[in-house]
Amino acid sequence: MAPMNASDPLHDRLEHASLDSQRPLLWLIAAGFFMQTLDSTIVNTAAPSIADALRATPLSMKTALTSYVLTLAVCIPASAWLTDRFGTRRIYAASVLLFTLGSVACGAAQTLPQMIAARVLQGIGGALLMPIGRYVLIRLFGKHDFVAAMSLVSIPGLLGPMLGPVLGGWLSEYASWRLIFLINAPVGVVGLWLNARAMPDLRGVLRPFDGFGFALFAMGSGLLLAASEFASDDMPAPALLGAGLGLLLCIGFVLHARRSAHPINDLGLFRVRSFSIALLGSLFTRLGASGLPFLLALYLQIGCGYSPLQAGLMMAPQALAMMAMKPLIDPLLRRYGYRRTLYVNTVLVGAVLAAFALPVARGDWLAITLLMFALGLVMSLQYTAMNTLAFVDLAPAQAGHAASMTSTAQYLSMSFGIALATLLMGAFMPAHAPAAEYLHAFHATVLALAGSCFVSALVFMRLRRDRPLRARVDDPDTAT
Repeated sequence: MAPMNASDPLHDRLEHASLDSQRPLLWLIAAGFFMQTLDSTIVNTAAPSIADALRATPLSMKTALTSYVLTLAVCIPASAWLTDRFGTRRIYAASVLLFTLGSVACGAAQTLPQMIAARVLQGIGGALLMPIGRYVLIRLFGKHDFVAAMSLVSIPGLLGPMLGPVLGGWLSEYASWRLIFLINAPVGVVGLWLNARAMPDLRGVLRPFDGFGFALFAMGSGLLLAASEFASDDMPAPALLGAGLGLLLCIGFVLHARRSAHPINDLGLFRVRSFSIALLGSLFTRLGASGLPFLLALYLQIGCGYSPLQAGLMMAPQALAMMAMKPLIDPLLRRYGYRRTLYVNTVLVGAVLAAFALPVARGDWLAITLLMFALGLVMSLQYTAMNTLAFVDLAPAQAGHAASMTSTAQYLSMSFGIALATLLMGAFMPAHAPAAEYLHAFHATVLALAGSCFVSALVFMRLRRDRPLRARVDDPDTAT
């Protein structure tokens, strides 16, 4: 967000608002966090059921996932300008409305293209929920109460990744996969009602919007993702064309951002060593780990014959472990520093991914459940360490751009991670393959994805030795 004006009378008046007096607002922001994180995970276990209803192949459902996550990445940089221009109340209402309409459209989709279009609409709304919620809490509360408020609203967001796989599996098996999306409708209606009564109308300093840079970034990212889709569908000519045009647009965006007075993303931040290493290491880590939940859901249901609910229950321990690990992260980083912690932990992430290919884990529910718990422990430390590393050497004035860029990079690498995982899965598995081929393809794919994490470990070795932890780790991000 744009920097706050210290003499802003609205900010001076609101800074000392109490938690008790703002309970409705906290519930509203918490509900937004919950919906956004829930819908990032709930589709995974339902993917085979949705694919069957939409007359699509299970692997093609990746587009419904990547389109949502990519839309989050593309739209987050615009959230600051939209809020400064139109105010928090109107933009938050618009985000809840778009997310709700997109959810209803997903539930009513009859074909895969309709589902993809609806997920894009849902992603536009979801991209604004978290940034605006954090911005309001920063403006509304003092430093002490902000931590307490952020902790309160983050709890439902942490529950989303744990409930998502189970709820998605249960609805798919005992009700209808369409309810996965339609349950957002009443939550959205209540959210609009709360927004009109509890959301303050805050604005920051309005700056020019870099529309040209935004268009270059959005089209370049979209074309690169489309190229991966064409490649997985064995369409080399469109894949090469899309990749070439996407790269040209991304190069154009970089050249434009270097000359622009108000770029949508401040690329000058990459001159800060810790920031650049954090984003590059995060890219390779998420390329390796982001596609696993989707592939595992297919592997368990199609390759191993588990029901959607059983698959969801086996995947839920990852989120439970991530929550359990949170209190240990700050002491670990204080004792060992970023360099040793990230190097060792990234190797462990790759090792856990590779362990899914071990004979003992091939279809055994207990082994897979334990591996998902182990993955949650190491990924919780990994995400928090990477997210906070990006900020340790930045000035306060750079925090706004850095927050936007790190969120964008997270979702962008997640979308390409899902695309890469499914591309590898398709390469290792012939078309219309029997269930047994899912086993072989999944094992080969997780070994390849583990290699990306090992590359990430080498990136983190470029950090200076014995890097001190300058401040307490309070990571508001959830499962990203």
